[in-house]
Amino acid sequence: MRRAWLRQHVAALRALLVLTVITGVVYPVAVWGVAAVPWLRDRADGAIVTVDGTPVGSGRIGQSFTGSDGNPLRRYFQSRPSAAGTGFDTLASGASNLGPESIRDTPADPDLLARGATPTDAGFVPSLLTAVCTRSRGVGQLEGVDGSRPFCTAGGVGAVLSVIGPRDADGNVTRPERVVSVNEPCSTDPAVPARTFLDSYEGAPVECARFGDRETYDAGRIVPVRGGAPARPAVPADAVTASGSGLDPDISTEYAELQVPRVAAARGVGADLIRAAVDAHTDGRGLGFLGEPTVNVLNLNLDLDRRFPMPR
Repeated sequence: MRRAWLRQHVAALRALLVLTVITGVVYPVAVWGVAAVPWLRDRADGAIVTVDGTPVGSGRIGQSFTGSDGNPLRRYFQSRPSAAGTGFDTLASGASNLGPESIRDTPADPDLLARGATPTDAGFVPSLLTAVCTRSRGVGQLEGVDGSRPFCTAGGVGAVLSVIGPRDADGNVTRPERVVSVNEPCSTDPAVPARTFLDSYEGAPVECARFGDRETYDAGRIVPVRGGAPARPAVPADAVTASGSGLDPDISTEYAELQVPRVAAARGVGADLIRAAVDAHTDGRGLGFLGEPTVNVLNLNLDLDRRFPMPR
């Protein structure tokens, strides 16, 4: 029995040593060797982009192009939104993990807002729908186009109603008794009249949402309202949604084209020159057929700074 015990432990020790060599030495050295191949080395090192010897970013990781106030700089093409940390945080890479059913906001506490708290500190958490609506409205204002989208209010939040009343066997409300716009909170100022994106719904007046009444609204049937926005919005999808990693360095050619007039005007050059620069930094489909063409935002903006510098 002692010999069997010894054989088992010797075999386990041999397995430990072999696996340690394979996974702790051979595999890391093999990965390092592949990464050292000349045509792969730049990617393995992070595709660092430098200007006059100073690193300014990575060609593989997105970044923001905003001023000290957080607003977009008009002379630069803007990246897509990021859900990684506070934005393009490489230590918090990831998506929001919100899906199509995320259409109701978590409202802010009006008492905390009255004390000067920010909406986030007061508990406000936007749904995916409201985040998309808000971004689309902001991009529309920045680019001078219609930022409206289906299921969004003109104010840039999700157009969602809670319809309360008796229901039939299929769960449909037969006679609305109350209708609440769940993403449009009532004003904390009694002198400010309540405003909602609809005045009435199926004969019932539409109310603003009162903080603390969520359980009441949960009892209603949640109804998203499409509205009159065009089926194909002027603001493309990648301008209002974050990538799965939150670090995407590229934008679609549609989003780049949308930004051309603004950048051209800010730099005082013709739109054709800016459009040619976009074309020069457009990558085609992977292997010729995978995905869609994309534009690398950092490389494009650096090229514009070299070719069309802003006056000091």
